[in-house]
Amino acid sequence: MAENIMDNDVNSSASGESNDNDPASEIAALRERLMRALAETENTRRQGERRTQDAQQYAITNFARELLQVVDNLRRALGAAEGDAAKADGLIAGVAATDRVLTQILNRFGVKEVSALNQPFDPGKHEAVMETDQTEQTPGSVVQVLENGYTLHDRLLRPARVVVAKSPQKSRQPAEQ
Repeated sequence: MAENIMDNDVNSSASGESNDNDPASEIAALRERLMRALAETENTRRQGERRTQDAQQYAITNFARELLQVVDNLRRALGAAEGDAAKADGLIAGVAATDRVLTQILNRFGVKEVSALNQPFDPGKHEAVMETDQTEQTPGSVVQVLENGYTLHDRLLRPARVVVAKSPQKSRQPAEQ
């Protein structure tokens, strides 16, 4: 489409149909069109480079998102086995080692855990599942993490699902007389 417009402009200029037959103004107009075409080409090249870089950097997004379920299950297994450690010391050690290796691999590829506990609630990183007023923490802070959140480089893979402290509400019942 842009080529058609450019071809039409070139044809009208070359055939002498322009209102201004001055060669200097024609050269200036052609030079301006050339500069615009070069700028557009450079912008397209830069945009292509950015897209290529994003594709390389974030290619594992879906894979990493799926792998987070494995991390969650490993951590749940560790949490469940802590109460009965005498029976399953070897199992716990094996699951803990697997969790460490998996976390190291994820970190190597840019997947990082979002720290949420005792932090102010951030809707860009956290998903509030519940509110609780049974806490000593300041209102609006995260008091419990139900599911960890993760980022891939600077993009959020999954928000942390959290319990947030709510502000204490004053009793609205009228005083008895």
